[in-house]
Amino acid sequence: MPAGAAEPANLVLTGAVAKIKWRILPLFVVMFIVNYIDRVNIGFVRTHLAADLGIGAAAFGLGAGLFFVGYALFEVPSNMLLQRYGAKAWLTRIMFTWGLVAALMAFVHSETSFYFMRLLLGVAEAGFFPGVVYYFTQWLPNHERGRAMAVFLSGSAIASILSGPVTGALLMVEGSGLHGWQWMFLIEGGVSMALCVVVWVMLDSTPRDARWLQPDERDAVAAVIAAEQQERAASRGPQVSVLGLLRDPQIVLFCFIYFAIQLTIYGATFWLPTIIKKMGQFNDFQVGLFNSIPWIVSILAMYCFAVLAGRFRNQQAWVALTLVISAIGMCISAFSGPVVGFVAVCFAGIGFKAASSLFWPIPQGYLDARIAAAVLALINSLGNLGGFFAPATFGYLEQKTGSIQGGLYALSGASLVAAMLVFLARTRPQAEVGAAPGQGAGAKRTV
Repeated sequence: MPAGAAEPANLVLTGAVAKIKWRILPLFVVMFIVNYIDRVNIGFVRTHLAADLGIGAAAFGLGAGLFFVGYALFEVPSNMLLQRYGAKAWLTRIMFTWGLVAALMAFVHSETSFYFMRLLLGVAEAGFFPGVVYYFTQWLPNHERGRAMAVFLSGSAIASILSGPVTGALLMVEGSGLHGWQWMFLIEGGVSMALCVVVWVMLDSTPRDARWLQPDERDAVAAVIAAEQQERAASRGPQVSVLGLLRDPQIVLFCFIYFAIQLTIYGATFWLPTIIKKMGQFNDFQVGLFNSIPWIVSILAMYCFAVLAGRFRNQQAWVALTLVISAIGMCISAFSGPVVGFVAVCFAGIGFKAASSLFWPIPQGYLDARIAAAVLALINSLGNLGGFFAPATFGYLEQKTGSIQGGLYALSGASLVAAMLVFLARTRPQAEVGAAPGQGAGAKRTV
């Protein structure tokens, strides 16, 4: 291409990318917010389910965690179907079915139906997050995806703050023979289903389908995406099985560290409302407001630690420090009264939320770029099973002992162990090159 023609072509691509981001990113952030709320709102109705349906602590914990089993089992099949049917149809389907199941949670009537619906909710949501990531690869050039992901992930931060007040307010709705918790499920699930109309109108599967882009803009985006895909295909290394990846002790170590971090995050997510209710005679809306405080603190801390880690580079030390903070907070909350315990969870939040973001540069620096995507997906999938074990274990312990003290001590211990083990994790590949993961003591990065 002549030099004079390159600049107009770049301007066309830049303009097209700006249009794409303004169209899809706000929509995906809103989708992520309602997705998160439909996933974790169960934590606010534990006492209501106990009073109205007789669902005890152990059953509640197991049901809360079964969501992650369904999600993990169907994540890969869902992604395959997304590529077959197109992002527009499949992301709309995912949102509609999770909204429908979330709304039908209003009609659970026993432990068995509670288990089934939580498992089904995980199946319905499976593929949403990786589906959005895949969507970005079809619409945005490589250099734009990192910033797009940062904006998208902000939806989780916003949702963790909004979920408490919104759900708490809806729990106070009564009438038509339905309890507040039933109205909460119906309304929040209904919002997800209603949003499907917007998703269907706003999304297109490929840039070629986007009539809101000019023809030259569609061509520019399609051309750069096709070129990048060809480059990735040419540089793609041999496929490595899950068992092959898990033969590398470093990858197993990464999985355990992230699992420990997720244990604490989901332990706090599902059981924090219970701790708050022990602080005093609060209504559901007040509980929701208190529930937002640790997440506001933790999100601020996450960004502060990110700045510090960027300035004073020692990633393992920063992850270890945040895990120790998390462990101290959870330990104090275990033997303190409700008010001090709540403050201690806020302190723990400074650690576990920061640890979840500071952790990822460690495996990214160690892994061969050719298999990094597969390994990071594996770490994320196994780590998220902490969302099953944390509530299930908490519920069992409370059922047997009448207290969640043992669970809080366990979370503290897991964080401490992870803080020590993180110093065994390599942030750079070994000196030897050319070996794939699963061979010998560690994965060597090809350079």
